[in-house]
Amino acid sequence: MRGNPVAVVHDADDLTDEDMAGFARWTNLVETTFLLRPTDPAADYRLRIFTPRSELSFAGHPTLGSARAWLEAGGRSRVPSRLVQECGAGLVPIRAQGRRLSFAAPPLVRTGPVSTADLEVLLAALRIEPDEVVDSQWTDNGPGWVSLLLRDAEAVLRLSPARDRFGTFTSVGVVGAYPPGQDAAFEVRAFIPDIGEGEDPVTGSLNAAIAQWLMPVGRAPETYVASQGARLGRAGRVFIAKVDDVIWVGGDTIPGVRGTVSLPP
Repeated sequence: MRGNPVAVVHDADDLTDEDMAGFARWTNLVETTFLLRPTDPAADYRLRIFTPRSELSFAGHPTLGSARAWLEAGGRSRVPSRLVQECGAGLVPIRAQGRRLSFAAPPLVRTGPVSTADLEVLLAALRIEPDEVVDSQWTDNGPGWVSLLLRDAEAVLRLSPARDRFGTFTSVGVVGAYPPGQDAAFEVRAFIPDIGEGEDPVTGSLNAAIAQWLMPVGRAPETYVASQGARLGRAGRVFIAKVDDVIWVGGDTIPGVRGTVSLPP
């Protein structure tokens, strides 16, 4: 299997916080989501997103996977080919183009340079030298991202981090450019020490944050494809496009397993 799976639970309005957290621990996926009735009249549905350890206000690939699951279950948006998701980060617009869904990148909640002391921790955890880093930035849109731009895609692919050395960092993104003419412009990796392999295969929120960082400074074009998950055998592709000052982050979504969830009393 390729890409990045997400478990989506429909009709979750009657579940408690403990029910949701417990089920997310049981699936043991990077994220498990729960579809609920919206509380905002502008939204088509409401989404809650859980990792095995905590709840997130926003995450990218669960947003796209949950939107696909909502549509497959017969959901009809107020505006054709356009959905609005309500979540902890607010209202997130989603557009549909065939099998591909894209979400509008949410605002960054933390930006700015990475301190020298923090960068030293990251270099040690990634096991790289300072001259391999072109730039670094806080790019947090909810999960806590801090991102490093390396000198090229090969440097990103070579990384073999020490997951026990990230300290307080919970979400670290690394990106490097491919030479012109490749099918992807960048290689992206997302290191999350607390999850199973310590690395997320395909990460919408990180790709959104990287685009919001690199586009304004001229290091990324307004339309490009990012590769992610190569080291994990996932061959993910994330499609980035800036349209009317909005950065859209897209991916192809495919329903896999369907079933019924029965939770114990």
